[in-house]
Amino acid sequence: MFITLEGPEGSGKTSHIPPLVEFLREKGYQVFPTREPGGTSIGEQIREILHNLKNTEMHPRTETLLYQAARAQFVEQIVRPRLAAGEIVLSDRYADSTLAYQGYGHQQDLEQVRALIRYATGGLTPNLTLLLDVDVETGLQRKKKAAEWNRLDAYTVDFHRRVRAGYLEMAAAEPARWVVVDARREWDAVQADLRAALLQKLA
Repeated sequence: MFITLEGPEGSGKTSHIPPLVEFLREKGYQVFPTREPGGTSIGEQIREILHNLKNTEMHPRTETLLYQAARAQFVEQIVRPRLAAGEIVLSDRYADSTLAYQGYGHQQDLEQVRALIRYATGGLTPNLTLLLDVDVETGLQRKKKAAEWNRLDAYTVDFHRRVRAGYLEMAAAEPARWVVVDARREWDAVQADLRAALLQKLA
């Protein structure tokens, strides 16, 4: 099963994955945690280019294509083999991030972006996507306190508002795949909701 965590900046996705992995392993599942962009040597190198604050001249199309390059490697080297082996792949971000950030955020043509994603992934979509939703102001305040402030974090507040709105629009359009979790609450409450959603899907 392929499960992804999505959300705007500061939603807390990354902090929730290790305890989710431990929880599922205690239940007897084989789980492989990973992240996007990254997960492979090639992907991590592309991640560095994408996130580097020095690369302020990067065009949105360049940004979009770099994400797809990392994603194609990620799917073929990591996700498909792990799924074929019967493992649960739990990823911090996937293709919905591109639709939210490069599609809605940069206001690029969504159908063109979807076509690139289909090419990069070979049509592989998650079985479950958990959206950790938080308002932009709260999320960015949290992110500023964290260790990593990257090139995308530095985009305008309006950009991040479009990203969040895009996520909510995607979740509303495909409720069978998405579960929206209110990430403004205490960490333990969010973790409990994530675990419940995982168990319901796995059942």
